Amino acid sequence: MRGPIAPPQVPLAASRAETFADLVQDSVERLERRWPQLADIDFLVLDVPRLDGAGAGAGAGAGAGWSNEAVPLGGAVTAREGRPARVVIYRRPVEIRTKGRDERAALVHEVVVEQVADLLGLTPETVDPRYGED
Repeated sequence: MRGPIAPPQVPLAASRAETFADLVQDSVERLERRWPQLADIDFLVLDVPRLDGAGAGAGAGAGAGWSNEAVPLGGAVTAREGRPARVVIYRRPVEIRTKGRDERAALVHEVVVEQVADLLGLTPETVDPRYGED
């Protein structure tokens, strides 16, 4: 039998990358209720951080200066020269550190909160009072 097992509208048909992007979007929507200014930030998903540290945008930014000892799970780049601020979540490092969907969703949210807090100059607990409870 050739062809897809399930029609495209069924969740079974979603790729791991699409499912991960949905987790990031869910986290962002959860935070936007409290922080409407997040609508001005670009949220991106990349598979892995780049070795040269340019994963979140041109030049320095997310992942800059990381070593084999600490692979970043995300990064943030402040707005500049007409470009919006960016938050990047690295899919593969997050997936490797989690076992199931619920654990992955909790880690994604934690990383999003940490990066938003960094951009806004706040503590993660200020951005999401439930930070660290999941």
